[in-house]
Amino acid sequence: GFQVFKETVNLDEQYPELVEQAKLILKKCRGLPLALVTIGGFLASQPKTAFEWRKLNEHISAELEMNPELELIKAVLLKSYDGLPYYLKACFLYLAIFPEDYMILRRRLVRRWIAEGYSSEVRGRSVEEVLDSYFMELIGRSIILPSQQSIHSRKGIDSCHVHDLIREIAISKAMEENLVFTLEEGCSLNNQGTVRHLAISSNWNGDQCEFENILDLSRLRSLTVFGNWRQFYISDKMRLLRVLDLEGEWELVDHHLKHIGKLVHLRYLSLRGHASVFHVPNSLGNLRQLQTLDISGTSIMKLPRTIIKLVKMQRILASGIGTEYTGLYDPDVPALLRLPLCSALCCVACCAPGIFTEELYLEDDAQFNRRDVCTAFCCNILPYYAAGGQNPGGVEVPSGIWKLKALHTLRTVDISAGKAVLQDIKRLTRLCKLGLLGINKRNSQELCSTIACLSGLESLSLDSRRETGLSGCLDGVSSPPENLQSLKLIGNLVKLPEWIQGLKNLVKLKLEWSRISEHDAAIQVLGNLPNLATLRLLDDSFAGEEVGFSFRQEAFPCLKVLQLDWIGNLKSVGFEEGAAPKLELLQYIGWINDFRVGLFSGLACLPSLKEFMLYREHWVKTEFVEHLRGQLAENINGPVLKSWQ
Repeated sequence: GFQVFKETVNLDEQYPELVEQAKLILKKCRGLPLALVTIGGFLASQPKTAFEWRKLNEHISAELEMNPELELIKAVLLKSYDGLPYYLKACFLYLAIFPEDYMILRRRLVRRWIAEGYSSEVRGRSVEEVLDSYFMELIGRSIILPSQQSIHSRKGIDSCHVHDLIREIAISKAMEENLVFTLEEGCSLNNQGTVRHLAISSNWNGDQCEFENILDLSRLRSLTVFGNWRQFYISDKMRLLRVLDLEGEWELVDHHLKHIGKLVHLRYLSLRGHASVFHVPNSLGNLRQLQTLDISGTSIMKLPRTIIKLVKMQRILASGIGTEYTGLYDPDVPALLRLPLCSALCCVACCAPGIFTEELYLEDDAQFNRRDVCTAFCCNILPYYAAGGQNPGGVEVPSGIWKLKALHTLRTVDISAGKAVLQDIKRLTRLCKLGLLGINKRNSQELCSTIACLSGLESLSLDSRRETGLSGCLDGVSSPPENLQSLKLIGNLVKLPEWIQGLKNLVKLKLEWSRISEHDAAIQVLGNLPNLATLRLLDDSFAGEEVGFSFRQEAFPCLKVLQLDWIGNLKSVGFEEGAAPKLELLQYIGWINDFRVGLFSGLACLPSLKEFMLYREHWVKTEFVEHLRGQLAENINGPVLKSWQ
């Protein structure tokens, strides 16, 4: 693409200062032939100076609008927009909220569309299924572009981005219709419009007066903050706000949320990624319209009692940082979680506040005040451990959660403090996705009964990281959910539960720290699952002095993705002729001593293989890599060897 562009604009070696600008312009074109030719032809007639080319880069939206030589691009792109059916136009314009080159997660986008009311149930299909199809239709029309396909997604595409020039069309049309406004450095401060969606860029540094005067906050339907938090961003003037999306990793702390209960029309609330948030206020119970609460990646251990009032709630997403970091002294864990040393700090902050200044900088840029510290410890950390909680990373839910009859996604719930919560969950008969951690022998019988009762489950995650793990805890499942499509088992198993062989609709399976000792028997069971498409075997999922996997003829008929990460003592992975005929991606991460010639065999027998992903190729001996390349070269499908780190 760069060579074609150079030839179009007659760019030769005399203009090295233009190469950087040319690459930026090429990036905006993203391979769109019409844009390459038209913009290239336009620049060919312009002075070859970095200033002129930088001006086009920085003001391409205005140039498309005003420059007659570039009108053709805008006309064609507008035709693409005009040709969209009515139900896709609103979904497309909504993308103007997100910054340039921003990777937009499919689930985040679809959940926001749901909150905005962009669709309804159609002939038995849920709203989420309908809007998922809208997302895929925009992909099919090349209006949005899929990001790198993920091995973690059952749908294959879990994120997207917007072509830069198409994004300019979205921004232009959204502004015409007073739909989206972005607060950013240098933006006009005299809008005073009735904008429905406000996005705040990380580079905007205005004050509260500017914020409240720039537009009519009472008409806002959504607020999205991309960093540089200010407490006045949440205003009681936002009476009609439906979506509050604060997802990110910036300086949000507990006291910033004290007015959240005033947003009574809120349907979507995301605090995802804020490890310095420990507590959701009781006023959350005022949000009677709330459908989605996303507190994944926060330090919240317990949901307020008032949440049982939110009878329209459909999704509670809570997988805390403890899920990833098991050591309380890990520097990546917020300081307040590193017990017991920080418990003294918290107690003193609560009982002798005069010792501290009003603001405490305990880690990075997180700005806690005394009340934050007291709330985090007295309302969150201390009650959790006092009640017998032992698995930080999930969230404790109050008794009475069964009243949220509309719930279809609930994860990840910590059940280590008692089994009463399982009796509540058993009554949530509309649940499709469930995640539990803190499983042990004491609650295992109630757990198995709960799983058998939730016949509509499509996704199930079970996590127990104590020494005994899941061993012996899952054998009592008499009849697993018939439509189960995704299963994650994290923790010591020793052997696969027998009921797994009956999961005829299982598409995705993840095993982690399972330490399964019967290698051949387990692989044979998994190989007979007729619809298994993704198999992820991670972190000592198999154990023994020598671990070997033999993929036999006709086994794994639908497998597309195989991930083998950090399996200790792995000696061999072999594929017979006719095994895994649809396997497209094979990913391997191992210890340095595991990279031996002959570790993998039969790669030439995989007729659909496209990629072999190898972690840190520079770690690996040349002989190992060459042996892999030799096998891949014999494969008629021409798979490639890729590495990452």
